[in-house]
Amino acid sequence: MNVYLGTPRGFCAGVVMAIDVVEIALERFGPPVYMKHQIVHNPYVVNALESKGAKTVEEVEEIPPESVVVFSAHGSPPEDFERARLRDLHVLDATCPLVTKVHNEAKRYDREGRKLIMVGHKGHQEVRGTMGHRPMFLIDEREGVNLPQWNDDTPVTVLTQTTLSVDDTQQVIDEIEGSFGNVIVRNDLCYATTNRQFSVKELCKLVDLVLVIGAPNSSNCNRLREVANAQGVPAYLINSPGELQDEWLDGVENVGVTSGASTPEDLVSAVIDALAPDNVTTLRGAEEDIRFKLPKVQCCDRHSELWYA
Repeated sequence: MNVYLGTPRGFCAGVVMAIDVVEIALERFGPPVYMKHQIVHNPYVVNALESKGAKTVEEVEEIPPESVVVFSAHGSPPEDFERARLRDLHVLDATCPLVTKVHNEAKRYDREGRKLIMVGHKGHQEVRGTMGHRPMFLIDEREGVNLPQWNDDTPVTVLTQTTLSVDDTQQVIDEIEGSFGNVIVRNDLCYATTNRQFSVKELCKLVDLVLVIGAPNSSNCNRLREVANAQGVPAYLINSPGELQDEWLDGVENVGVTSGASTPEDLVSAVIDALAPDNVTTLRGAEEDIRFKLPKVQCCDRHSELWYA
């Protein structure tokens, strides 16, 4: 068996920043440090942080007053910050800056009097956070493209979740542009999403099967599996070697392996070890050298002094 390893893969800059924030907070402030929502969508990452003293909660009200909390990389609505203020929480906002950019676009175009359309997946934490910043109409392409009943000359701005399928998103944008005459498109798919999807398309030219390593609740991992399937190549999303099934590999000579933006490289290595291939070839791909600065502590000067010590 031959394994072809996709590049780039694994952690993006936003995920690295979010994990660093929790680890540094634990070091500077001591446990417990609370994480509002899974800090990134991978249980191995979350469990590793919890083993060091972090605690995951879904609601701000679950956090004891005056505690330290890290808001997840996916972004949070403004009301979560207000709830945190009322509980005297010390907030480290680990929202990916590329998601914050979408929030700022929403505010800008709403101020300009434009109607907002959000292309994203209903219920995803990133979409919930973004839609909390300004009123907007959601289009989830999995449920069909149901356009708002606005006049065709309505000024419209299109925002997108950062982790969607490149091809599916473009199809939705095409339909919106075909229905309204005054459309500004802010296609907000992030560099990690587009690079990894392009890499999967390249993998599919060489392999009989694609394995995407990542968690089932990771949007970008699910999109990688779908991209491979759209290329006519069977693909499976697994988060550990224990999820491999022998029948997938029957008669397969060439296996493509990649991972989503919240997947630790250790998991990729473990899957390759389980496959025990004769050869491993790493494909060349886009180089990623983006780094994000750590956020400031909100609410407390004492904690700010510790954070920047």
